[in-house]
Amino acid sequence: MDLSFQLYSARDFTPWKDVVHWLAEVGYNQVEGFGGVYEDPADFRATLDRAGLTMPSGHFSIDMLENDLAGALGIAKTFGIERVYCPYIAPDARPSDSAGWTDFARRLAAVGEKVRGEGYRFGWHNHDFEFKALPDGKLPMQIILDEAPENGWEADIAWIARGGADPMDWISRHGDRITAAHVKDIAPQGEKTDEDGWADVGHGTLPWAELMPALREAGCDLFVVEHDKPADFQRFARQSIESIKGY
Repeated sequence: MDLSFQLYSARDFTPWKDVVHWLAEVGYNQVEGFGGVYEDPADFRATLDRAGLTMPSGHFSIDMLENDLAGALGIAKTFGIERVYCPYIAPDARPSDSAGWTDFARRLAAVGEKVRGEGYRFGWHNHDFEFKALPDGKLPMQIILDEAPENGWEADIAWIARGGADPMDWISRHGDRITAAHVKDIAPQGEKTDEDGWADVGHGTLPWAELMPALREAGCDLFVVEHDKPADFQRFARQSIESIKGY
């Protein structure tokens, strides 16, 4: 199975040249981009090519997608990105009610239509806040899926769990929308506090031996390994890929 690595996980362990060559050596075939590697796309692409890695997916902010779509897609073209994901909305910009989230979802739908019109796939990448109930009981994630039905979903499984939801339930109900998945893990309560409570995949509390087959059965074919704050990215990357091979 080809495995991708979200480069955000290694942002504190640069230079990037060393990072990507090490990732290739340990067994990763692909990487996922984020804003921190887009400054000189041609140069970074050459670095990936030398390491034998591809970048099939990348994260782009809602601001860039709405206000500089040509720039975002120019970066995507240089890297060979085929799947564009919008990963986040800042706390001060988040809607507080269902009407606000409906409006935001429709903005995502409009972006998705334009991105697909240029030959790329598009989707939303979740965190935990999309699973916190609004005053009327609705969930932002459900609104995003319902109001932007043509968009895909890069499901961050551990953030679903951190949001208080059941990942298996969301996979079973909306698996047809999942076009990529972030593979990460959560440490037992009170452990790994220096790493914001995240764990190496297979060394935490999530049932990845069940989750991976469920995602594959749902049609997900892009798996991106991630850790938001590893103390040692090589330890995390190595232990995670060793675990995933068993799933």
